[in-house]
Amino acid sequence: MSKDVIIALDFPNGKETIEFLDKFDEKLFVKVGMELFYSEGKGIIKEIKKRGHKIFLDLKLHDIPNTIESSMRVLSKLDIDMVNVHASGTIRMMEAAVKGLGKDRPLIIAVTQLTSTDQKRMEEELLIKEPIEKVVLKYAENAKKAGLDGVVCSPLESPLIHKSLGDDFITVTPGVRLKGDTKGDQVRVTTPKKAKEFTSDYIVVGRSITKADDPVEAYKRCIEEFLK
Repeated sequence: MSKDVIIALDFPNGKETIEFLDKFDEKLFVKVGMELFYSEGKGIIKEIKKRGHKIFLDLKLHDIPNTIESSMRVLSKLDIDMVNVHASGTIRMMEAAVKGLGKDRPLIIAVTQLTSTDQKRMEEELLIKEPIEKVVLKYAENAKKAGLDGVVCSPLESPLIHKSLGDDFITVTPGVRLKGDTKGDQVRVTTPKKAKEFTSDYIVVGRSITKADDPVEAYKRCIEEFLK
């Protein structure tokens, strides 16, 4: 199973994104989220690919199965390496997503619970009373049953998912910060070194790299902690 550090390109426009990417000599794995994609559309995908980088298109699709299948059919025409849906959309919806992507598809993963969600919020606001680890595992089981390649989860839940569903079912874990950096709006977080210990396959790192005084050095620190 390949592992990598994915940089979250949480920039408001293409200009800032390209200026950031051009600081790096190496080929990266980057995440294009809603803000950037809605701002720039498929053009930003082409610009990033021109530079040889891999792309995780993070739109967290969640809708009725027919709409998801049609949407994934459109996204399948983009040169992306990973895409996602919300696991809470049900097995049928996730199956529709896989169908829509077709044969030669990118990796498809499902969001279990956002790293900004904790037990209290889940119970009081979503009326989900089960322990968060149990909910995440159930959503992961549904994703595997639907034919997905893995899930988005907290690094803290990665060991449980691998133990239950196998090492080939990938875990993509946001909520990763270099030691000393602030948590921001995420609550279930850890460092790249800890994420490695927790068996994460891919870590998603945003502000610890993009807001660093030296982004290239910060990226190298993440690589050193997570992959070496």
